[in-house]
Amino acid sequence: MRKLVKVFIDPGHGGSDPGAGGNGLLEKDLTLKIGLKIRDILKAEYEGHSIKLSRTTDQTLSLNERTKMANNWNANILVSVHINSGGGTGFESYIYNGNFSGKAETNRLRGIIHDEITKEIDLKDRGKKEANFHMVRESAMPALLTENGFVDHKDDAAKLKTDSYLTKIARGHAVGLAKALGLKKKAEKKQQYIEIVTDSLWTYNSPDWDDRAVTVKRGEVFTVVKDKFAVGNGHMYQIKSGLYITANPSYVRVYTK
Repeated sequence: MRKLVKVFIDPGHGGSDPGAGGNGLLEKDLTLKIGLKIRDILKAEYEGHSIKLSRTTDQTLSLNERTKMANNWNANILVSVHINSGGGTGFESYIYNGNFSGKAETNRLRGIIHDEITKEIDLKDRGKKEANFHMVRESAMPALLTENGFVDHKDDAAKLKTDSYLTKIARGHAVGLAKALGLKKKAEKKQQYIEIVTDSLWTYNSPDWDDRAVTVKRGEVFTVVKDKFAVGNGHMYQIKSGLYITANPSYVRVYTK
């Protein structure tokens, strides 16, 4: 059985360290939102991995605490998420600029992730770079640091103010990580539907056989939002309207598509 790949996500800054600021935005807030979104996308859409974040709230952490956390967890990869400042515009990524064992593999992984992020976001690609940053230097595993736009650039900041754009950044990271690490995409669950196969049938306001709502007729079709579950001596489904209906195959036909 294949071991779970351990992915460590580090939302930069936090707490008493706001990071870069500009145009009404703080780096620490943006990185946390992106980090949480990366986690949620990977959990929802991929399998074969375990995820840890250095922080999930507005928490103050030193750089040493962050890399120690990743190293002690024996992470397989570390991604430190940041927002840039200083008058430029665009996206760039970094690995450690020194010589170290596994640099070629680190650069290979970074390249895949970098390219997937740039496919997802419409920011200038400032390139794959190297620097003597603590997060990429002191990590015991392949590590990269991403700079996702400039908080002090008007156009970049306008994008960073929208939740949908932060989702795009996060999706680029998540898809890149999945591709780089060979994570398997979860099988999509097919939507279930119910067709009424009796002349008339009660629906229910709640999962209670005595809490009747309205009747439905033969041939009507409803979308299932909650799979079959036990109620008293029988079973029910919840349908899209919020009502409940029997799961008895004498009265309903369930199918997927």
